Amino acid sequence: MHVGLLYSRIRKDEKLLLAELRDRGHEVTKIDVRDQTFGLDEAPEAFEGVDLVLDRCLATSRSLYATRFCEAYGIPVVNAPDTAETCADKAKTSIALAGAGVPTPETKVAFTEEAALEAIESFGYPCVLKPVVGSWGRLVAKIESRSAAEAILEHKATLGHYEHKVFYVQEFVEKPGRDLRVLAADGEPVAAMARSSDHWLTNAAKGAETASFELDDEAEALVETASDAVGGGLLGVDLMELEEGYTVHEINHTVEFKALNDAVDVDVPAAVVDWLETKVPQEVVV
Repeated sequence: MHVGLLYSRIRKDEKLLLAELRDRGHEVTKIDVRDQTFGLDEAPEAFEGVDLVLDRCLATSRSLYATRFCEAYGIPVVNAPDTAETCADKAKTSIALAGAGVPTPETKVAFTEEAALEAIESFGYPCVLKPVVGSWGRLVAKIESRSAAEAILEHKATLGHYEHKVFYVQEFVEKPGRDLRVLAADGEPVAAMARSSDHWLTNAAKGAETASFELDDEAEALVETASDAVGGGLLGVDLMELEEGYTVHEINHTVEFKALNDAVDVDVPAAVVDWLETKVPQEVVV
């Protein structure tokens, strides 16, 4: 097959995928989204002959628009733009998860500082304030007092971008010093790891320690349901362990997996390419 890798920077994750695709004899065209101009009638020349586009854009805005254009051109794209749009926005993800009956942290969204402060105080302290768009744990705040809440809300309100005026407030979930990252392909777990840290944020990007994790039946079922809720695809599903089970707090649509690949025995890029090969007609797969 001929894969168009849509990117803005080639990281270790993309290098692993490129190596696996090429080792199998697949043709790969690297498409730097920053160099492209997308028209309404036909795809840019860089997409000529591509059987499948794999979106690995770093910037959410570029990802959302570029995948939408690919869909309009009739080019299969991973992940689909509807999935990307839902997963890129934490509020939309929360709505989708709740609508599918997936346990997820209690969440409130407000549009003014006053309403956001009311939401925060309804949870009590501590609670969590997150940007609706963002990753790697950036700009996520654990709020432990009214004075801290007032200061953080004021800062967000003055940042300028309209997304910072959407105040996404969640209950603080007590977890056992770790959360779980599951890489799933259309709801089927590829591999899972626990991310542990003394800090309340346990993102690998924040320096959390990682270790392979064996999912039980309940977790596997939740991952499948959560994936279906947002439209399926290649996703990073994040869970936290509770006394009574699990809660799904985030789903990533351009999931990084280098830390996962180092933590587990599974050959993650090979498993991803196995799945990608099922997304195009079999007659074009080498």
